[in-house]
Amino acid sequence: MDIAVIGAGVVGVTTAHALQQRGHRVTVVERHSAAGLETSCANAGQRSYGYVYPWASPAMLKKAVPWLVKRDGPLKLQLPPSRDTLRFLAATWRFAQTPGLFEANKRAMLRLGAYSRQCFEALENDVTLTFDGGHGGLIELASDVESLKALQVNAGLLGDMNIEHRLLTAAEVAEHEPALAGSQPLVGGIWLPGDGTGDCYRFTQALAAACKARGVDFLFDTLVTGAERDQGGHLRALTLAAADGEAREPLAADAFVLCAGTASQRLGELFGARLPIYPVKGYSLTMPLRDAARAPRSTVIDDRYKVVVTRLGERLRVTGFVELAEHNRQIPAARLATLREALASRFAGAADLDAAEPWTGFRPMTPDGPPVIGEGKRNNLFLNTGHGTFGWTLSAASAQLIAQLIDGDKPVLAMEAFRPGRFG
Repeated sequence: MDIAVIGAGVVGVTTAHALQQRGHRVTVVERHSAAGLETSCANAGQRSYGYVYPWASPAMLKKAVPWLVKRDGPLKLQLPPSRDTLRFLAATWRFAQTPGLFEANKRAMLRLGAYSRQCFEALENDVTLTFDGGHGGLIELASDVESLKALQVNAGLLGDMNIEHRLLTAAEVAEHEPALAGSQPLVGGIWLPGDGTGDCYRFTQALAAACKARGVDFLFDTLVTGAERDQGGHLRALTLAAADGEAREPLAADAFVLCAGTASQRLGELFGARLPIYPVKGYSLTMPLRDAARAPRSTVIDDRYKVVVTRLGERLRVTGFVELAEHNRQIPAARLATLREALASRFAGAADLDAAEPWTGFRPMTPDGPPVIGEGKRNNLFLNTGHGTFGWTLSAASAQLIAQLIDGDKPVLAMEAFRPGRFG
């Protein structure tokens, strides 16, 4: 079968790999000049299979206002908010208030995360890739009793789902991550030994190269401008243009997969798919290690600043913030200052902050939280997008699910939480 994949981020490239493995002829269309140049470029670096959760959280609603007014709070809102921002917030509020939905979606996402770990292991056995990756675990810190109680509640759910974890005392946290600054508040933490790390950009680039070597075609610097349909309304071909606007030959295919991240909302309209995906902005700093003994061994989540610190080989990355600012690519100095402050509070002297590379990007977030994985209104359009902050984590699993659906196989997981039509 000839299949066109739209988008060459980590989700699109893992999808291309899964389809090529099954014997399909795959072409990937990407508006940028190479793979992995948007959200996949410098994200948190964590493959947090046991640390996935929905965006629309009742607990987040209670904390939103205090976070907004706090100088270094993790949630930011550009004022005045746009109509799209207000619409997204209203939908989030509605989903967060729906009884039982958060827990059901969290369980579905955790099952997807567990499956993704299996899929990543199989993928890495199939293709030799270098991307500073590993599975050294993840630790979420608790700086006070309230945070520790929240971790204990989460541990109950993880135990119920047979996801390996362990609650840690402050002393046990220090045993796992001895570089943690001892003077900072810490009462405990939770350890997820099966979680992993890795440079998503390097992974995506390496996997794209491997796919190309196996016959996958990549059309870079190429825009999708429209769609051609047959008399039954099914997609027949994509109309394309070069980055400079010059028309290119249409791309005909038997099936089409939309994996375009935050561009999926606009592109979905071309195909009759309603996708309320919002670009949630985040920031990161990536820098070389200065003293490896002062750096984390794997991934550490600091509950005070809500930042993630990840070891990537001889580099360190600190990532944070949830900002609702549309596609504003500016990087305020205050955001970077908070990331620096957060890193110094836990791992002082670990990295060369003077050589830090700043980045900002947009996570494709659905208003309820789970990604959109499944068949569109037409039976040859498939959607694999809206993964929010967990695209890197969930990409391997969602790629396999899409491949199963395209081949007519029964998906290995229940798909209700990810159903494309759930937004009406």
